[in-house]
Amino acid sequence: MEILAPACPLHGPGIDPLSLVGGRLVEVLASWHVHGGRPGGGPVEVWLIDDQGRSTNIASGTDWCLMVESSRPDDGVDMGDWGRIDVLPVRDETPLAAHLGELMIGVRQEWEPRTGRMALELDFPSGSVRFESWSGDLRVLAMDRTEGPITPMP
Repeated sequence: MEILAPACPLHGPGIDPLSLVGGRLVEVLASWHVHGGRPGGGPVEVWLIDDQGRSTNIASGTDWCLMVESSRPDDGVDMGDWGRIDVLPVRDETPLAAHLGELMIGVRQEWEPRTGRMALELDFPSGSVRFESWSGDLRVLAMDRTEGPITPMP
């Protein structure tokens, strides 16, 4: 029996998150919406760069799916009266900073048949990070991992 990938109707399936397992997280970049000189509450999108030079983009789609695809970081953009998007290295702004230099040892995802992937968790030796699409926004959360890593299963 073939297991179908959790494809977003608008954006497609993206990459298989299992391909992240075994890579060492060496850099994380995130884009931030800055308006009136103040950054928004969380990143707009995130790029995970591993020790093999692979760059994986994680973002919330306009249709609320969670996009996970291979792409290089953007340069940012000035949006005039609506502010700007800055792309910067992540320091302590997200839970990912705590896992720089660690191997990605497992992944799990949640998906909904009509909209595709809704969440992705990455396991590291020292904990897990969860990415969610929530009302069209990307949420990045630290998770307590009480069980071993689980490979993705729709």
